[in-house]
Amino acid sequence: MTGNGTGDTEALREEIRRTRVELGETMEALAAKADVKKRLRSSADQARERVREQAALTVARVRAQSGLNHELGRSRQGPAPFIALAAGAVAAAVVLMIIRGRRA
Repeated sequence: MTGNGTGDTEALREEIRRTRVELGETMEALAAKADVKKRLRSSADQARERVREQAALTVARVRAQSGLNHELGRSRQGPAPFIALAAGAVAAAVVLMIIRGRRA
């Protein structure tokens, strides 16, 4: 009977240890959800990264188009490429202001 008691005690201790680990993980998950500042910062970082990627794609597209026009001998004259770049910069600035406005 002593052997059974020791096995039961060890099983109970293991179950308590597992329960504590699960409870700790649950508390960490709840704390992460409750940390609004961290979640907003993460959202802003993701939005900032998307804007950077979009800006890089736009620059690459403009450069490719510019290179194609020069190769064909039909290079654009005038402010059109600069207007496109300025519009992209303004759009990026607006997105950043919106993101910063949400944090305040």
